[in-house]
Amino acid sequence: APRDPAKLARIRAQYYGNVSHVDHELGRLWAALRESGAWERTLIVVTADHGEMLGDHGFLQKLGYWEPSYRIVGIVRDPAHPGGHGRVVDEFTENVDLMPTICTAIGEPVPAQCDGVALTPRTVEVPREELAAAAASLPPAVRSALRLAARRVTAFHRRQRQGSWMFRDATGARLGQQVRALDRVGVYVPGGTAAYPSSVLMNVIPAKVAGVGEVIGVTPPGRASAEVLAAAHIAGIDRLFRVGGAQAVGALAYGTRSIPRVDKICGPGNIFVATAKRLVFGAVDIDMIAGPSEVLIVADGRARPDFVAADMLSQAEHDPLAAAILVTPSATLAERVRRALQHQLGELDRQAIARRALARYGTAFVTASLAEAIEIANRIAPEHLELAVHDPERWLPAVRHAGAIFLGEYAPEPFGDYLAGPNHVLPTGGSARFSSPLGVYDFIKRSSVIAAGPRTIAKLGPAVARLARLEGLDAHARAVERRLGDGTRRKAGTRRKA
Repeated sequence: APRDPAKLARIRAQYYGNVSHVDHELGRLWAALRESGAWERTLIVVTADHGEMLGDHGFLQKLGYWEPSYRIVGIVRDPAHPGGHGRVVDEFTENVDLMPTICTAIGEPVPAQCDGVALTPRTVEVPREELAAAAASLPPAVRSALRLAARRVTAFHRRQRQGSWMFRDATGARLGQQVRALDRVGVYVPGGTAAYPSSVLMNVIPAKVAGVGEVIGVTPPGRASAEVLAAAHIAGIDRLFRVGGAQAVGALAYGTRSIPRVDKICGPGNIFVATAKRLVFGAVDIDMIAGPSEVLIVADGRARPDFVAADMLSQAEHDPLAAAILVTPSATLAERVRRALQHQLGELDRQAIARRALARYGTAFVTASLAEAIEIANRIAPEHLELAVHDPERWLPAVRHAGAIFLGEYAPEPFGDYLAGPNHVLPTGGSARFSSPLGVYDFIKRSSVIAAGPRTIAKLGPAVARLARLEGLDAHARAVERRLGDGTRRKAGTRRKA
């Protein structure tokens, strides 16, 4: 704030020193505050007067840049170092929730009071013994379920392994593909309400099966549950650091003195984590930019409405933005599902979230036929597609776009979430049209291998040279022709020796 660009320009012109640095810094802070939802009533003051200006509301009000309802965030600079970062001063203690956003945006360390922890280079890494202890502390039934899920996920992903290959063509050239696992992968492990042990298994295990040299995890300090730490241990994570948020993504992408740089970052997170992953893509690879969860159920008139409703709610409870869609040729089923939803909603612990999701993105399409229902599913390209129909395998070939396809009423989407075996990290928002679930293939890279001798160059070289000159690349052509002459001389020399 202020929102008026002309007014902001006047502030820059009249009151800021080192304008280019301030503009860059404010741009990052501005974007961060907008993402946080703390945009409308926040006044940012950048000053080099040790903070005195922050308390002079009369001065700010006279300029037209302050109202009593505003929250003030100040960035105070040392006048002796106008080009350096400033320390952050937050005038109101209730604004402490803004501090991590502000500090991260301008490159300052987050104060300890924000996360409630104070870390050092020695304590930032979670000891292996702590991970093992977390697994041992779980109730036996929970630990057994996690190990069962890990075994099934591992068994499925082993079938995705790819090997190197070579062949020799008619000219004598040896051509092939060398497959190698990535050296190091980073996995973001959320904390708090989004702490899902199953996501740890689904992200770490494919990387380990692929043969990744080292799998590094990051998780917000002080917020990882025993179940999440146990899942990291069971999945075989190599190292886990107590760092969360966008700054954890930056640490993985570029490396720090404590956290090694990785080649790829995967794992779920909030909007800050997702945005950070998008920003560092190119410096490292990322898995995908995941959106809210979604399920689309194609059901015929024989489907059980209580099953359909339960599966829709299993997605709706994730997030107020989650989508739960029924597509059916039976208007009778659609009405029965509506009534079942109302009945089952009252039984949910997270019914407030589920109600909001259904109000926004819960819907039913009544179609003329099952074929039309399948075509609607292909247009939407859902993350999860359930075929709650008689003889679902008959309709499977007609499905072109879906992240995961569940066949029959006894293959509910939650079965795939936890321990069916296939990965639950799936393309969302229609990206199943061109994307695939996370898998072993996401943690390998392929290099082409080309071996040729004089015989191959003699046969194919003239065509190479012609194509190179067609594109105006004379040096390319000469590089091949130099070898053509060499091959001719070698051949002639062999005849004279004979």
